[in-house]
Amino acid sequence: MEVRGVTKKDNKEVDKQEMMKKYDKESTFRTNLGTWGWVTLILGSALTIFQLYTAYRGAYVSLIQGAIHLGAALCLVYLLYPIKSSLTSKRGIPWYDLIFAAIALYANFYIIQNYDRLINEAIIFGFTYMDQFVATAGILLLLEATRRVVGLPIVIIAILALLYGMFGNFIPIIGHAGNDWPTLATKMFFSSSAIFGIPIQISSTYIFLFLFFGVILVKTNIGQFFNDLALRLTGKYTGGTAKAAVAASGLQGMVSGSSVANTVGSGSFTIPMMKNAGFKPHFAAASEASASTGGQLMPPIMGAAAFIMASYTGIPYNEIIVIAIVPALLYFSGVFLGTHFEARKQNIRGLSKEELPKTNKLVKRLDLFLPLVIIIGFLLAGRTPTYAALFAIVTAFVISFFRKETRMSLKGIIKLLEEGARVALPVIAACATAGIIAGTVTTTGLGPKIAGGIIDLAQGQFFLVMFFTMIACIILGMGLPTTANYVVTATMAAPALLAFDVPVIAVHMFVFYFGIVADITPPVCLAAYAGAGIAGANPMKAGVTAVKLAIAAFIIPYVFVTNPILLLQGDVNAFNLSISVVTALLGMAAISSALIGYFATNVSWVERIALVACGLMLVYPNLVISLIGLGVFGAVSFFQYIKNKKEDASKQQAVV
Repeated sequence: MEVRGVTKKDNKEVDKQEMMKKYDKESTFRTNLGTWGWVTLILGSALTIFQLYTAYRGAYVSLIQGAIHLGAALCLVYLLYPIKSSLTSKRGIPWYDLIFAAIALYANFYIIQNYDRLINEAIIFGFTYMDQFVATAGILLLLEATRRVVGLPIVIIAILALLYGMFGNFIPIIGHAGNDWPTLATKMFFSSSAIFGIPIQISSTYIFLFLFFGVILVKTNIGQFFNDLALRLTGKYTGGTAKAAVAASGLQGMVSGSSVANTVGSGSFTIPMMKNAGFKPHFAAASEASASTGGQLMPPIMGAAAFIMASYTGIPYNEIIVIAIVPALLYFSGVFLGTHFEARKQNIRGLSKEELPKTNKLVKRLDLFLPLVIIIGFLLAGRTPTYAALFAIVTAFVISFFRKETRMSLKGIIKLLEEGARVALPVIAACATAGIIAGTVTTTGLGPKIAGGIIDLAQGQFFLVMFFTMIACIILGMGLPTTANYVVTATMAAPALLAFDVPVIAVHMFVFYFGIVADITPPVCLAAYAGAGIAGANPMKAGVTAVKLAIAAFIIPYVFVTNPILLLQGDVNAFNLSISVVTALLGMAAISSALIGYFATNVSWVERIALVACGLMLVYPNLVISLIGLGVFGAVSFFQYIKNKKEDASKQQAVV
């Protein structure tokens, strides 16, 4: 029964929010703040306005910019996120969280107030007891805030990093001189190489703006437009509903950096549609989860980690988004092929013309693409990410007034500013805590030691080094958000591959990819769990199926490390790039069909083995091996064609 005054749309929104709270730590914020809601509204709006102001006028020095950014964020975390997720509906804010919020704000304001002394006199004459107390309080409050808004795994790793920084002199093989706590705490909190290192510096300049850009695009209802556009383009073909889900998630990935948020946001529309078309619940969940996870690989936002990648690699951000295009398209092609083979296997047809969105209605909404065109165009023209994001935000804001349903009042604008800050809180906390880990790794020399350990474990074998690095990235990715996972793996695992003279961008993309696919890799596959919750499917079955569909993400990184042409590195020309892309696509088609169990018709186990073998040979960057793989692929295709003809003939005879 529907409650009076509550529409089906309202109920659907409530279901989405409950699903997000169940599978996404970032969504477990308080919903009944009482009078304190005005404080979060003002503080959140102030943080967003500060970010927009510094984007326009120029950022402050990194330590001051970071302190304002982190201080406001930590204060908001304690006001919005309770000590336990089960307390989100409790009215008001407990006294201890108010104290924590005030101390967190003061600890960061202390840096601004004492900036000159901290960076000049304190380094020579030493830090005062007050400095040590503030640094300790700042670190502890950061870790607790991160636990609330991101989760426990990253906090555990950060604590282990701090313990290593203190007691490294007691650790054999990978040890170091060690530090006392006052020295370590002040080094972590008052320098621009740890908490206020590169991750938080990038967060306080680029990342926040792009996240706010995504919030405004959601306000313009661009998600529904992407769904309708994808359905119009692919819906009429075999398994069109699943293909539309893949295409829509790829488009939404351009403005969102969260696998779970993508899955719940678009999945609430696409998963029921796929089930109605005939796809099994676990497959519908897996399709949405694998496509939504791939959204983090799609330029221009790429889960926000691309901004940090630009700083770590020294490659401009506008070049990274170009470099990432071919691998991202290959990934989505792989998922697309998997859904196609499953649809053929289940004999699921496309939608009728009457069921598809009308072209004229889509044309009327083409203006929604303008902010994306501006942001990509400005970046490709060589403008800074800050400049591009700022102009795109203004454009998206203006577009929101074109339609009555998205037009905002003054109150709506203020709420939008607050939401922009709230959406950024998990990323800010993760970046700051990842800074502790990265700072420890770099200042103690742990990174090269871990790299040496990986190489020794692999006995110098390049492919084993890649494999062990992949395992490390996936394990870390199961507990860390994408941005934090990239920071950790880029400082700890990437040096092992760099020792083999691999292009730096290939190494960083390698660890970035495998950190992301952790969201669909069992046993901890949150995106697949979220999709299964919507579909009413077995979560583990959905996770295993998602891995099958996203198999390209497990293959492509090996390909672009051994064949950097896919990343537009090395001897790049139209012929070499075309050959690499075509063989990669054929290889993924072969492997996808083997995993799904269907090509032109059902495949036997012998054919599956042959398809996997020829698929791997096709993606291997060696012309002779690829040609052999192509021959095997042709032979299997021929046998499949003959088998399909015989089956069709048998069916016709049975009908007669």
